Formats: sequence, C-alpha cells, structure tokens
Amino acid sequence: MGIKYSDLNISDKATDTVEAKNCLYCNKPFIEKLWCKECINSLEKLAENGDKKAMNNLALHYKNGKGTEKNLERAFYWYQKSAENGDEDAMFNLALHYKNGKGTEKNLEKAFH
Repeated sequence: MGIKYSDLNISDKATDTVEAKNCLYCNKPFIEKLWCKECINSLEKLAENGDKKAMNNLALHYKNGKGTEKNLERAFYWYQKSAENGDEDAMFNLALHYKNGKGTEKNLEKAFH
C-alpha cells in the first residue's frame, strides 16, 4: 500500500502514490543510504503520516547519523512511535536504547519488558 502524495502536500510528482520504502523525491529505496538531500524530509513525512517502517527507518538514520546529524533523542522518539504501532524491529531497538541509556535514561525494567 502506497502513501498518496496529495496527503503529504507534494504536488510536483507525476504519480500520486509511492511505496513507503522509497524517497518521495528521488524515488530511490531507503536501504542503507539516503540518496538526496530531501530523503530525511521524505522519511519524516511518511513517518508523521503513520508509516511504522518509515518511523523505524528514520530512527536508524538518526541513530547512525546517516544522511543527517546523529541524534539519539530523535532516534529514541521514532523507535518509540514505531514500536507503539507494532513494529517488532523498533521494539527490539527501543529495548536496546533503554538498556544502554542512549537517547533516554537507562531503564532495565523497560528494556526487558
């Protein structure tokens, strides 16, 4: 299921849908690197519109500082949102953040929850 560009207020695209695993601007996949300067903005728009995989992917980029400045607090935030939406990878990564105190206070109870 794709995200509609019209829902994201993006009007300069030839098509109205895109797979959530691709940048809305350059349409290249978010696999390991971000291809254009708009990729983070694209991921953020998808995440803000409820795409749990985009949330997790955005968190990974913030955690590793790929395509954006490293920001563990933002990584934690997006892992948390993705986990709340049922993404199991995000749940695991969120537990690691709690365990290691990265982006949040160390909390072993929440890490092993």
